Amino acid sequence: MAENAPEPSRPAMLSRAQAARPGARRAVVIGAGSFGTAIAVLLSRAGVRAVLQTRSAEQATALTEARENTKYLPGVELPPALRIEPIANGIERTDYIFLAVPSTALGQLIPLLPTAAGRRRRVPAIVSLSKGLVPPDGASPTTLLTRRVGSHRTACIDGPAHAQEMVQQGAALVAASLDSGLAASLAAIFTRAGVVCEISSDPVGVELAGVAKNAAALAAGATEAQGLNAAGAAAGHIFAEVWRYAEASGAVPESMIGLAGAGDLVATALSPQSRNRRAGELLARGLPAAEIERQVGQAVEALESVRLLAARLERAGYRAPVTVGLARLISGDLPLDDWVALVRTTVPPPSRRRGPSWWRRLRSRAINGAPPASS
Repeated sequence: MAENAPEPSRPAMLSRAQAARPGARRAVVIGAGSFGTAIAVLLSRAGVRAVLQTRSAEQATALTEARENTKYLPGVELPPALRIEPIANGIERTDYIFLAVPSTALGQLIPLLPTAAGRRRRVPAIVSLSKGLVPPDGASPTTLLTRRVGSHRTACIDGPAHAQEMVQQGAALVAASLDSGLAASLAAIFTRAGVVCEISSDPVGVELAGVAKNAAALAAGATEAQGLNAAGAAAGHIFAEVWRYAEASGAVPESMIGLAGAGDLVATALSPQSRNRRAGELLARGLPAAEIERQVGQAVEALESVRLLAARLERAGYRAPVTVGLARLISGDLPLDDWVALVRTTVPPPSRRRGPSWWRRLRSRAINGAPPASS
């Protein structure tokens, strides 16, 4: 893929016996926001020996005593087997590390992650839960993680999965990795926890689908008061602009139109609890980006990722007027009326017909749930 840098030598993978025994697995979830807490709950339900790491000792103590994350995931009891500790305790020997922190913080966290120190040390799989890009150049999380531990120890989780609903009623996740065994192992864990989990070999495509989803949801929220047609056009333009770049980076169409893209967009657009939709509505009222996050009460990844995404599309030479305009709206450089006018008058470039192999893959996926063997 265009984004992937040369990777270090491939570390030893989990044996088949280890992969088959959920009790033999250990996992650390870094970040006790709503989604990180929900993932830790699911891991514990699946029989994984899970540790939830918090940003401070005070937060760890509060969660341990209450056995509930009343701020970010109220009403969900934390399983007795789930251990809670501050991130300052460090990372013990583990099989999986789930990064449930905003993408803006990943750049500082990645250098602290373990790497192979000789042939005898097993490197844990690093799983990104972020739906944003990493400053300063807007790289996708798995691109940076690959440079740290190699693509065969790197994965991401995405899909329509509102945290509260996920632990109470289920969700539809996507586990993506260039290593099919790692993706299948993650999917098996979440399946045991009662959550549907699709397997993907396109981590960068899945991540860009999530980034596009967040940007599109924010854009729709910002334009909804101007009409549903404008909101739909804003979301559609952004998806198309990001897809052209994703395709050139090696992504496959299923990532954008499937669970991680269109499916997650529908869930976000319909959810009254959606941070990105709410951020767009507040943006339309004239609130600056810094004030929006304070009002929402949690990080809104799209506020920063849209700027990084727009800059990355422009550097790569892709025409992306609506995404660039949204970045200017967020920064306060473009008035809302001008943004809406841009959305209503932008004409996308002509669609290109795909080759027969693309249609065969798409048709086979719809019928059989998996693409055919390459011809």
